[in-house]
Amino acid sequence: MGKTKVRIGPADHGRRMNLADFDLAEGDEGHLYELSGGVITVVDVPGRPHFLQVYEVKRQLFAYGAAHPQMVNCIGGGGEVKLLITGAESERHPDVALYKRPPDDDEDDLWATWVPELVIEVVSPGSRDRDYGEKRDEYLRFGVREYWVIDADRGEAGEMLVLRRVGGRWVEKTVRPPEIHHPRLLPELAFDVAAVFRAGRA
Repeated sequence: MGKTKVRIGPADHGRRMNLADFDLAEGDEGHLYELSGGVITVVDVPGRPHFLQVYEVKRQLFAYGAAHPQMVNCIGGGGEVKLLITGAESERHPDVALYKRPPDDDEDDLWATWVPELVIEVVSPGSRDRDYGEKRDEYLRFGVREYWVIDADRGEAGEMLVLRRVGGRWVEKTVRPPEIHHPRLLPELAFDVAAVFRAGRA
């Protein structure tokens, strides 16, 4: 007999919950929910600039995947994917997750075992500490190979922090417009972060 699902809402922000129960919980509409180290985090749905920036990120990656189908299995984000980081008691819903390989056949453990090679977070009001702090450590623990943090409000024209896994730790690189990012992870990708920031201002 399966566990009974529980409902969570804005009043549950800061409440402690284990990962197994949170994975089954249903959240009230109008907010986003993550588990951060065993603590429920409730945030408002980001606004239009965030949505447009995420759309531009996906647009560039989908175009790359169409031209290089052997390099990309699938791309998702938000409510489409989740990362169950068991050792940290965290459940994350990245803005963008790129998987180069298909998952194993075990559907029961899909989100705990299927590791995206690339995870991208677009910073929104209220997410800065999680994106630069908590998620940085958790994505490394989970096995992600690259983590990009795209921040329109950092620096004079916005910045993208690129974290690349090398020997079990992150190596940092900062990309500033008009610089084009060419990740080793995705050969021939010319990622234009300036276009992401322009999209958010449209």
